[in-house]
Amino acid sequence: MVTSTNLAAFALVSFGMVITPGPNMIYLISRSILQGSVAGFISLFGVIAGFVFYMLCAAFGVTALVLAVPFAFKAIQFAGAAYLLYLAWRAVKPGAGSVFQPRTDLPVDPPLRLFTMGFVTNLLNPKIALLYMSLLPQFLDLEKGNLLAQSVLLGSVQIMVSFAVNAAIVLAAGWVARWFATRPGWMRVQRWAMASVLTALALSVVTAR
Repeated sequence: MVTSTNLAAFALVSFGMVITPGPNMIYLISRSILQGSVAGFISLFGVIAGFVFYMLCAAFGVTALVLAVPFAFKAIQFAGAAYLLYLAWRAVKPGAGSVFQPRTDLPVDPPLRLFTMGFVTNLLNPKIALLYMSLLPQFLDLEKGNLLAQSVLLGSVQIMVSFAVNAAIVLAAGWVARWFATRPGWMRVQRWAMASVLTALALSVVTAR
């Protein structure tokens, strides 16, 4: 019911979102460095549970919203673009830090708390709310069948992409953090690259029909 082109395009958008700095990435890197990759993966499963929660909420809520209030899509669209530009500015504003500078003030937590904190961190992540409420509706097609099923399928693609990328981050967290710590110039490159990705996504959102 969803074309392969739309699936590929949404997978690419999902990849662009997951590699941009945010609370999830910061938490997973910090936790993996402090407690090891096992703790990082437990936290990641909590993050994935947060994705599933958002996916189900969006699948039911966005479907009803798009069908009931046609002009609501434009409001969601422009709000999403504005937030992406705000994230881009935060990445390059004077004094901005890098996501690869992990937190060192986290306590050593048991598995249940690691899972819960990963879940809560994702629930409080506005970037994920933006992904599901602003970007996902653009890939729904009224002519292709059930919007609920389309939303679940697209959400599943996003979850798979996010798990693959974040799993790599957990496994390589220590090495990546050390590499950037000894190369401050690359910190600036990373911030500007992320700002460019976010700006491109914002333009894509605001020009979508």
